[in-house]
Amino acid sequence: MAPHREGSDASVEAMVAQVEKHPISSILIIIAMQTEALPVVNKFQLIENPHSSFPKGVPWIHYHGAYKDIIINLVWPGKDLTFGVDSVGTISASLVTYASIQALQPDLIINAGTAGGFKEKGAAIGDVFLVSHVAFHDRRIPIPVFDLYGVGLRQTYSTPNLLKALNLKTGKLSTGDSLDMSPHDEASIATNDATVKDME
Repeated sequence: MAPHREGSDASVEAMVAQVEKHPISSILIIIAMQTEALPVVNKFQLIENPHSSFPKGVPWIHYHGAYKDIIINLVWPGKDLTFGVDSVGTISASLVTYASIQALQPDLIINAGTAGGFKEKGAAIGDVFLVSHVAFHDRRIPIPVFDLYGVGLRQTYSTPNLLKALNLKTGKLSTGDSLDMSPHDEASIATNDATVKDME
């Protein structure tokens, strides 16, 4: 599937210009699972916010703190209220990210976590990737144009300084709501040219 390109170069240039005028002072980190979030919470000595501005009844957990002059907010979707497992998947991640943006107004959003990687694309256990593009592998809508919408291929925000400073690998990410690998998903992941696969 081809990426959506119309206006994308102008949009990226506008974002870069905006960032250059407004230094980053607040970061929002979204992490899907507690086991992924806690090392970051501990590293930056973040504190749980018992009075978050999220809607009542949601299981979302908000940690906050500071590193140097930067405010750090970390949010994970918490445990599912019915089954008691981490609220993984694209729907939960989308809702908590949207609500966190509205409540916390961050300058930068980082979606971090673990993912599967494909050896034939150069991935190995323990590698850290900075994602260049994101697409869905399990939103199949076999109607012209809706099929492109379903895949939703998007370029991520370019961070060449971060890439260089940390000497990270880059690759395309394919995301979906299923952990297994059906033949349809495998074909979509290949079409998406993905190096890594996740659920958020």
